[in-house]
Amino acid sequence: MNIIGVLFLIAVAYAKHEEYQGWKSYYVTPYSMDDLKFLRSLDVQYDLDFLGHPTVGGEGLVLVKPEHQEGFLKTLDNTNIVYRVHSEDVASALRQDDEDIKRRARTLSRNAVRLPYNNYQRLAEFDNYLEDVAKRYPDKATLVTAANSFEGRPIKYIKISSTNFADPRKKVIMIDGGIHAREWISPPIVTWAIHKLLEDVTEPDLLENFDFILLPIVNPDGYEYSHTNNRWWRKTRSTGSSNLSSYCPGVDGNRNYDFAWNKVGTSPNVCADNYAGNRAFSEVETRVVRDLIQEYLNRMVMYLTMHSYGSMILYPWGHDGSLSHNALDLHAVGIAMAEAINKEALPIFPKYVVGNSVQVIGYAASGAAEDYAHSVGVPLAYTFELPGLRGGLEGFNLPAQYIEQVCRETWSGIVAGLRRISLQ
Repeated sequence: MNIIGVLFLIAVAYAKHEEYQGWKSYYVTPYSMDDLKFLRSLDVQYDLDFLGHPTVGGEGLVLVKPEHQEGFLKTLDNTNIVYRVHSEDVASALRQDDEDIKRRARTLSRNAVRLPYNNYQRLAEFDNYLEDVAKRYPDKATLVTAANSFEGRPIKYIKISSTNFADPRKKVIMIDGGIHAREWISPPIVTWAIHKLLEDVTEPDLLENFDFILLPIVNPDGYEYSHTNNRWWRKTRSTGSSNLSSYCPGVDGNRNYDFAWNKVGTSPNVCADNYAGNRAFSEVETRVVRDLIQEYLNRMVMYLTMHSYGSMILYPWGHDGSLSHNALDLHAVGIAMAEAINKEALPIFPKYVVGNSVQVIGYAASGAAEDYAHSVGVPLAYTFELPGLRGGLEGFNLPAQYIEQVCRETWSGIVAGLRRISLQ
């Protein structure tokens, strides 16, 4: 390659994260519920982007634009909220993460295995895995393309059953991931569940008692865009919701469900990360989830949606902090899952917290998936906030060497929850 070609590749790599030039990130730790609520109230004032949810006594991670850094830090200095720098140069940290992923990909090309769990994969790898595993286990697995995304990508899920979903006595479990595009650790959790149910079966009782719906990437357009253009892209990629949506595409899928839609924790600004859309279920991606829940509602007992990060298991109601009529069971099963995860977690991961989402993270948000599922009749509906590292400067996404560990410990939690259900 000539020198011009080399310089062009360097320029492209640099430009990919140029929009984050001058951004910084901070760990923030509130030590009371009042501090937590105050911190979350700064979201709009300083246009903050919380990558990790703070809790009382627990660190969160927040991105701050250059023009807001001085005001934000002055405000924190006048409070009891502890903070420290995570990265002085977000753009450089992202470029370093890119290099780490490329290096791992080169290693994997020499040691190819089916859907590796020591690197983050692109959408095509997930789709190929779903197709392959369905072909290898036709007696238990059925691959379904539910719809095409806004940009025309197939939204694929797998149904796993020992009785082809024909036994009405079996309860249905649904797990999805990837509704928030940038949360790359969530899709591998779902494919690991597929792996454990079909390829490495160590809990055969699960398929005897349950049928499974597993949807690794709800938002394929956003997921791909987070790999190719903007690492911190969160929304879908739809346009047409307003005159500005061609400049600011997309909707926050986890604000787009038809439960207390657009009441709280959303923004009317189409450019905001928490824009709820111009109507509930405006997005084909959220309609896919809705339709699956509705199709199997008479048998569905648990719905899990995977997010990151924060080591939390959250349950309804997230729009106002009140407790559902099923709060006792929600908490008991949540605790069973958290205890099983904590037993296997690495010491560098914070212990899981279980509770009502508002009471744990200190802010309300309407139109969320687990609230919708619970509102239409799914008894046990949870948002998992998967773990991130406690401290350290290894980059913003969980370093790839921890992917398999998080998959293993999360699966142990899911198994514990399902066995708790079996006893009820």
